Amino acid sequence: MTTQLVRGRARPSAMPGPPARALPKLLDQLWHDRLSLLADAAGEFGDAVRFRMGPKTLYYFNHPDHAKHVLADNAANYHKGMGLTEARRVLGDGLLTSEGELWRKQRTTIGPAFRRDRLAEFADLIAGEAGALVDRLEARVGQGPIDVLAEMTRLTLGVLGRTLLGADLTRFTGLGEAFEVVQDQAMFEMVSLRMLPVWLPLPRHRRFRAALAHLEDIAAKLVAERERDGGNGGGDAISRLLEAYRDEPDEALRRRRLRDELLTLLLAGHETTASTLSWMWYLIDAHPEVAERMREEAVGVLGDRTPRYEHLHGLHYTNMVIQETMRLYPPVWALTRRAVEADEIGGYRVPAGADIMISPYTLHRHPGYWPDPQGFDPQRFDPARTAASHRYAYIPFGAGPRVCVGSHLGMMEATFVAAMVARRFRLELVPGRAVKAEAMLSLRVQGGLPMLVRPAGGG
Repeated sequence: MTTQLVRGRARPSAMPGPPARALPKLLDQLWHDRLSLLADAAGEFGDAVRFRMGPKTLYYFNHPDHAKHVLADNAANYHKGMGLTEARRVLGDGLLTSEGELWRKQRTTIGPAFRRDRLAEFADLIAGEAGALVDRLEARVGQGPIDVLAEMTRLTLGVLGRTLLGADLTRFTGLGEAFEVVQDQAMFEMVSLRMLPVWLPLPRHRRFRAALAHLEDIAAKLVAERERDGGNGGGDAISRLLEAYRDEPDEALRRRRLRDELLTLLLAGHETTASTLSWMWYLIDAHPEVAERMREEAVGVLGDRTPRYEHLHGLHYTNMVIQETMRLYPPVWALTRRAVEADEIGGYRVPAGADIMISPYTLHRHPGYWPDPQGFDPQRFDPARTAASHRYAYIPFGAGPRVCVGSHLGMMEATFVAAMVARRFRLELVPGRAVKAEAMLSLRVQGGLPMLVRPAGGG
């Protein structure tokens, strides 16, 4: 990076970025193709780009050292930013959006529900839900297409309910669809700079209010049921939350805290794994040699048995496939922050209040750290090949103090589901179907993923 000499000392050069005349194109990409916006900018301007878009300026950094600085080394200076700020209308001050002492209390409360020593107990519950998925797929062999994204969402909601919440979420209709609506609204508000108040009687606003009311009703029912059961003191997340806020004297605040935490768990606890599994089925359909190797591993490790926790470490290749899937399609495509105080990142000054973005999507495709970055190669994650990789070149679960608390559970869930399904079936994309990534709060398959169910092994 070049520098200028000012009064005898070096000063960082101006941060590059698109000129003012590029604003119409930038706004169009911001609305319709946010991933291309970032990828194009990194390709043209390098690892640090400043976007000026009307009243907003976004500082985009795309180097592992930048990610390390913002997410870990100086994390205290960076609060949650664009996108998650808009999501606060839905999630309130839950674990994903809160800051400071409240966030620390929430992390301390929820963290024990994800302890590694509980994973063995969760493994059996995951296998049970995956078994139900296998039964549903068996009924569809040779039939018409299924929406794999919808099936993965149903699966992960079932797992979330049984593992963390001690509840049956499958009895609530429209849960996944409601989260799609509120995600869409959060992204709409971000790209429109909140210029259309939510109280305006627009169809999208009516859908949003109805979806949010449905989610809040589900959260309230889960809390009421646990209170009736006298569940305080239990190991599941709802019981832990009830215990944490038991002595809160303000009943309205207590109810708000429970609502915010549960909506955050409901969204974050299923959405990312459902997206990852959907992208994995899409990728291995295009790489049948990978699908076959997964099947062979599953048969060799599991036979015809239901997986147990001790089988997890034998599913090495399946785990690598999932890691490579999250490299190409990280469930959280952007990590946004807002600078509390002025700082310097990669030699560039950023002012207090600046909107900062680190994108795992583009970072994971950085040609300086990933050979053939657009290619699908699970062998990248062979430990012998990843030992020299930059720690912050791969951050599918974030990094630093706010790294995803459920990462180990999510990886175990994805690995077991992948193995159990690959052992029995091949999922084939419907011919002629175009698949596009949709950058919402998570990186989803736009419009669903229609696939045909075939027997594994060419049968």
